[in-house]
Amino acid sequence: MRMRPTLSWTPEEDLPPGSTDLGPVADALGAGGVVVLSGAGLSTESGIPDYRGEGGSLSRHTPMTYQDFTGSERARRRYWARSHLGWRTFRRALPNAGHRAVAAFGRHGLLSGVITQNVDGLHQAAGSEDVVELHGGLDRVVCLSCGDVSRRRELARRLEEANAGFAPVAAGINPDGDADLTDEQVGDFRVVPCAVCGGVLKPDVVFFGENVPPQRVEHCRALVREATSLLVLGSSLTVMSGLRFVRQAARAGTPVLIVNRDPTRGDRHAVTRVALPLGTALTTVADRLGVPVDGRTAA
Repeated sequence: MRMRPTLSWTPEEDLPPGSTDLGPVADALGAGGVVVLSGAGLSTESGIPDYRGEGGSLSRHTPMTYQDFTGSERARRRYWARSHLGWRTFRRALPNAGHRAVAAFGRHGLLSGVITQNVDGLHQAAGSEDVVELHGGLDRVVCLSCGDVSRRRELARRLEEANAGFAPVAAGINPDGDADLTDEQVGDFRVVPCAVCGGVLKPDVVFFGENVPPQRVEHCRALVREATSLLVLGSSLTVMSGLRFVRQAARAGTPVLIVNRDPTRGDRHAVTRVALPLGTALTTVADRLGVPVDGRTAA
């Protein structure tokens, strides 16, 4: 029997409440050696909704699973129609204050790594280097037959040519770049094959129900092993792909700090959860540490 991926969880009543004290976060970053683990909540201020926060996309949208994508031509047509439309908006998103603060912490030697569950590339656009994209990136496309990896912009061009005039109005855009369209709006959208072998194309991202490549997981585990602390930014930690690193850090006695407005599945493992907007929180911490963000002089 096919199992559906875990998309939600119910907070336990005894979870510690959120704090507004940024002192522990500033202290951890000031000591250096921090590994950042970021989630969709970090990108909401860039206009990309998260999955589970207030108004999150899971309230109206079930993400594509790997099993559905690979098992159904109709599902692939629906996915690519929605994703093609969503990409037009997604690619225009700009890094926000939170992304810029993370990049500034990295430039000043306070971080030993950045792991992101996001597929939007906004950490890199803000200037962060050596970012581990745990779930891949929407700016790349991979062929399931020959393994060829190509740029999303080339696929977008080919899809535009194959679907001239395709411009339905979407009800919303989701964290995976998927736009909300009805079956009627999808219509007879034409999917294009791999330009190398004619095989099935898939975005170079890890779908729900798909495993993160083992070597990528081990790379992240190694970063967490060497970290002085783990700073979680904007993730509910609902899915195991991110929660496992929180559990790993907690088992090793490495402090876990979380900045997320809502409770998370990792709260019981954390020394603190700060319930403040990420952009404001991280720029405030940068100011306290004297770290300029985007060239401005810290207070």
